[in-house]
Amino acid sequence: MKPGFFLTIFLYLFLNISKISAQEVIPVYSDYLTDNLYLLHPSMAGASNLNKIRLTARQQWFDVKDAPALQTLSAHAKVWEKVGLGAIAFNDQNGNYSRRGLYGSFAYHLLFSRSELDLNQLSFGISGGIIQHSLDQSSFTQPDPLLGDGNPSEFYANMDVGMSYYLFNFFAHVTAKNLLSVKRDLFFSDAVPSNQRKYLFSTGYVINPGNSDWSYEPSILFQWREQTAERTIDANFKVYHNLESGLLFGGLSFRRSFEGAEYTTDGEEIKSQNLQYLTPFLGMEYKRFLFAYTHTHQMNSVVLSNQGFHQITLGYNFGENRGRYSCKCPAVNQNSR
Repeated sequence: MKPGFFLTIFLYLFLNISKISAQEVIPVYSDYLTDNLYLLHPSMAGASNLNKIRLTARQQWFDVKDAPALQTLSAHAKVWEKVGLGAIAFNDQNGNYSRRGLYGSFAYHLLFSRSELDLNQLSFGISGGIIQHSLDQSSFTQPDPLLGDGNPSEFYANMDVGMSYYLFNFFAHVTAKNLLSVKRDLFFSDAVPSNQRKYLFSTGYVINPGNSDWSYEPSILFQWREQTAERTIDANFKVYHNLESGLLFGGLSFRRSFEGAEYTTDGEEIKSQNLQYLTPFLGMEYKRFLFAYTHTHQMNSVVLSNQGFHQITLGYNFGENRGRYSCKCPAVNQNSR
């Protein structure tokens, strides 16, 4: 097939998406900082020199029974010269309520540079999948009269589109998530709006002073939810150190919401607080294997628990290394052999 065919399909879906009528699916945490950009941006499917498999396990508040937990398994690869494919399976558990789903992604990559030594790449991506929302009533003393007996469940479809651009050490991503508006029939049908569209924009630059083994990556991620106009921003700083057989990386992320929530501790004085997360992370790539740990600390005055959130990421890079760009851009230019 000609490259123009894939671009035509992508642009048609992107420009006509307002005519399609989703529920928010995979929550946006800090997975992308541990070499897992594909979870956020479908345009990153197959964008790297190597193909990737990533497994994440996230647990909130170890001291709270049935606290939220999320597991994801993703894989993506370049299958033709300009085409990448990917898939994501996830399980999001919160007490007796859970969401499970499977996504498939298609990405198209345009290299504008004269050779593969220089990185100047624009990528388009689209994802679609099926999500199951379910409620386990087996531990209930009495089933919910509105839901009836058994363990009710519903299925929904969802869709994301996005673009990524890399120019040497600079990068930028923009993604529209949860594009389909779906009216719930069972769960929270009156409380949850059908419009769960969210827009993500992230950008950053990798600094490599004196061509040393150390690199520094400041970046930001901005999120905006269409229905409620809620906004959050991540300010990130990541450090890389090249090793003989791999890469050591770590850093710090600070997330803050623009909107505040009101609360009172004495029943009289009303105060307001914004969502604030501080997330340190540390990881290592050894040959083709990756391991990373992330801890998120809530900085708010009123929290359910001070235990924070814990996440482990395991990964493996596979396939033939498709060459090296003359840039410090770890997300697409791995050292693994």
